[in-house]
Amino acid sequence: MKNNLIIREAHKDDINMLIELLRELFSIEEDFVFDNGKQKRGLEMMLEDRNNRRIFAADLDGKVVGMISGQILVSTAEGAASVLVEDVVVDRVYRERGIGKELLLNIQNWAILKGAKRMQLLADKHNTSAIDFYRHFKLDNTNLICLVKKI
Repeated sequence: MKNNLIIREAHKDDINMLIELLRELFSIEEDFVFDNGKQKRGLEMMLEDRNNRRIFAADLDGKVVGMISGQILVSTAEGAASVLVEDVVVDRVYRERGIGKELLLNIQNWAILKGAKRMQLLADKHNTSAIDFYRHFKLDNTNLICLVKKI
């Protein structure tokens, strides 16, 4: 299977498949409610700025089966760029085949090329399989918590 897997930059033609992956991801995250229109707008915005934002798609025989997105931020703690990783999802049928690892490696390599010194992401605290996967990839917990306010 790995021979047919390509990790590539996502493009506008992928949006419908990416939306379906986000639907799957949001179904297991308590803090987000899927909204087709919002997710489409968010993906379009991500694809508009290829300098500071990137979406990678896991393409298996022409079908997008996974995705990851990242955005470059400035970290005063690092005194350098960092990358905020979001939307890490692999279609449940294709999990545990190394696709998630390949997606993370691609966003990490892109971040390094952009001068980032840190990768950070948020994960649903109840999604233990995702947290275990991230720990295996050497992403560690911090003492920070995420606070949000809709404006």
